[in-house]
Amino acid sequence: MRYASITDRLTHLGSGKWTVHLKAREMMDAGTPVIELTIGEPDIMPDKALLDEAERSMRAGRIRYSNGRGEPKIVAALTEKYRQRRPSVTERNILCFPGTQTALFAVMLGLVEGGDAVLVPDPYYATYEGVIAATGAAMVPVPLRPENGFHLKPEDLEAAVTPNARVLLLNTPHNPTGAALTADEIAAIGEVCQRHDLWIVCDEVYEKLIFERTFASPFDIEALQERTIAVSSISKSHAAPGFRSGWAVGPEEFCDRLLAVSETMLFGGQPFIADMTAMAVSDEFDTAERMRESYQRRAEILMEHLGGHGALRPMMPEAGMFLLVDVSGTGLDGETFATRLLEEKHVAVMPGASFGEQAAGFIRLSLTVADGTLREAAGRIAAFADELAANTGSKKWA
Repeated sequence: MRYASITDRLTHLGSGKWTVHLKAREMMDAGTPVIELTIGEPDIMPDKALLDEAERSMRAGRIRYSNGRGEPKIVAALTEKYRQRRPSVTERNILCFPGTQTALFAVMLGLVEGGDAVLVPDPYYATYEGVIAATGAAMVPVPLRPENGFHLKPEDLEAAVTPNARVLLLNTPHNPTGAALTADEIAAIGEVCQRHDLWIVCDEVYEKLIFERTFASPFDIEALQERTIAVSSISKSHAAPGFRSGWAVGPEEFCDRLLAVSETMLFGGQPFIADMTAMAVSDEFDTAERMRESYQRRAEILMEHLGGHGALRPMMPEAGMFLLVDVSGTGLDGETFATRLLEEKHVAVMPGASFGEQAAGFIRLSLTVADGTLREAAGRIAAFADELAANTGSKKWA
């Protein structure tokens, strides 16, 4: 039988990146206790008021068909949210989707196709490569360097631009590195995009989880407003990943054109979830603040427990719910380190290679477990690294 070429393009770009995580789940199902530090799933519940609103709305009959752009209540709420950042925003700048992932998929379908290229800072979130490949476009990695705190430099972006480049897929705050770009850095990056007539698609799902500095976005820069599309959701900000409620905000013409793509994918979301999301983005909740405080504290715990081991170099994040550790000093790459760590110490982490070539020597640890559990995991990781060092005599970061 014959298949569409998309099935070939996406081979090895799906669950293959999550092999260690899936193996850990198999071990857990078989009764082996594993400390899971793989996926970015908030460890607290959404605010009770949001759950109550979803139930109230559902029981009130808000379970019928919606429309392609989004329920009026959520579109109005998102318009007001983004109008605080850019006063010219109207409802025609908004499109609703079931989660940031779907928003990214639709946005990329609307911007690129075979023969085009998308510039992506490397490391990058694991699904970006597949989202781009699905359109037929090529992904062009742009190196994020540890010595720069994994902040994208305009000169690195300039050097990576190809004649067929159409889009810069930006993620700030960044997964997996936790880097949060400043307004000045984004403005300099934006100048490169203007010179080469690039769209900027900015994944802002970690907007509310910055530890110290102020959130900055190309969406807020007037000179970039006609080329910037922001995507986000309530998954991280409100600890509600299972509700799958996200959106894209961009120029009116872009949204009008993309509406037909959205309506072809799915004709509207769930009205009761839209009502909950409207409440989430309109009212004040302390969910993000609580998560931000706990994630920063846990990152500091890992820095304390892992920083003293010469073969490991943990990298303190500026935002988000993950921490990268350079394990190349052990003599192993991130894939081998993560696999053996799971098998020998029953700690599951993500290999850096799942997030691009620049992270191949790293592992990514989730900060979404209790402090005591994280300390136990850190102790096992440190012990494993020390055992490797004792066998090889290699301590690169000593």
